[in-house]
Amino acid sequence: MFSAGNISLGNLKKNRFILEHILWDFEPKQLMQPQCGKGVEGAGAQRPPSGYILYIETMDKRPGLFLMIQNASGCAETFARIDDVPDALLAEAVQENRSKEYGKMYPINHKLKEWLKSVLGLAA
Repeated sequence: MFSAGNISLGNLKKNRFILEHILWDFEPKQLMQPQCGKGVEGAGAQRPPSGYILYIETMDKRPGLFLMIQNASGCAETFARIDDVPDALLAEAVQENRSKEYGKMYPINHKLKEWLKSVLGLAA
């Protein structure tokens, strides 16, 4: 296990920069996609998205929600574990996304995403 710090949802809610740069539909497996590929106009570098990625990790007995930062060059690093997320929501997201597991990491599901947006004051 790495040494990411913890952050509460209350403290995360205060950080507008992070909230504005969350890549809500980005999945952990996408981090490993090639950054160079063939496009319509031939081979060329693809610019990786930069921002904050939410994912669920199951390395410990209790799944946790983590926040990862990915910069414009494609380097990613786990930034923090997010506290106060109901275990039932995490377990449901893991179960729903079993087929999307990547190195014990799972994407969040729609229900968890909507709950987070509501708690963070970002409800659509």
